[in-house]
Amino acid sequence: MKNKLCLVLLAISTMLGCSRTARLYPVQGPLSTQTPLPVLVAKVTGAFSPGSISVVLSDGEICKGRWTRVPPVQVPKGANTANAPVTNGMSSVWDTVYGSGFYVSHVLGARFYAQAVASGNQGTVLNAEMYRPVGEHESNPLSAIKGVARDNKDNIYKLVF
Repeated sequence: MKNKLCLVLLAISTMLGCSRTARLYPVQGPLSTQTPLPVLVAKVTGAFSPGSISVVLSDGEICKGRWTRVPPVQVPKGANTANAPVTNGMSSVWDTVYGSGFYVSHVLGARFYAQAVASGNQGTVLNAEMYRPVGEHESNPLSAIKGVARDNKDNIYKLVF
């Protein structure tokens, strides 16, 4: 009964255009060497269907774009990681942020896996991906989401909701 009520409330909030704040922490690249470490703030809208993402960079540039869900990829049994499909080169970013083999072990084939591209008004392009681990969405769906991002200025970020 509680699960049904939570699902109904979540669906209603989605229809009302809910938005969430996320933070991007630089883990590699020029921004990761700055003291204090600049933390970027992102606004993400939508929950079950594609939505928008807006990120304010440390220099005030605003990147805007859309996120979409990625259909789950089935990795054949017995396939090694060299044969696993790769999406837009972000698998190495997952491994940089969360450790070697993380993308293939956790993200690839996830039921909720999303990608976004956000373009800035001064030329920055930010690619972001996020996923929700299976079984961790019941109590707090947003805190379970993990994400990464990379910009065209050699910065890699950990995305946290």
